[in-house]
Amino acid sequence: MQALTKGVILLGIFGLILTGCRKEKDAEFVLNDVELYPASAGKDKLKTNEQYVAILYSNLFQTALSPNDIFDLNACIESIGDKELAREVIISNFMNKPNVQIPTVETMNADLDGFIQDTYVRFLVRLPNEAEKEYMRNFITTNPYVTPEIVYFSFALCNEYMYY
Repeated sequence: MQALTKGVILLGIFGLILTGCRKEKDAEFVLNDVELYPASAGKDKLKTNEQYVAILYSNLFQTALSPNDIFDLNACIESIGDKELAREVIISNFMNKPNVQIPTVETMNADLDGFIQDTYVRFLVRLPNEAEKEYMRNFITTNPYVTPEIVYFSFALCNEYMYY
């Protein structure tokens, strides 16, 4: 009787293995539309250091940062008393890497409104309002030394970027 019970159990397990794990055919992966928020709407939770560096890296390189690098950068931020200074150093180091995805000055100036909108969406996950667009447009056109690097650096340090 005991051998029969073991046999039935083994047969049941074998049957589950054969029928339980099957690869889906023609699986389709799509991106979901994400709703953009109005200015500072609902952003009341401060990002952790780990979230900050992971999101910053994604914004600058359009790819994910490894968990080991996130851990190391968090340790760097925690070891320095001035957190803003630590963030400035991290942003500067990121921007000096060869794979950073920053438009050129020519690209920025060729479509200034598009650059401003893309920057707001990339960093603040929202569209700029008319006053913000006008301010950025005027600031960039009246200050010829402003580069996309400076704009990205400023957005990465702004108060709104620190929250989600």
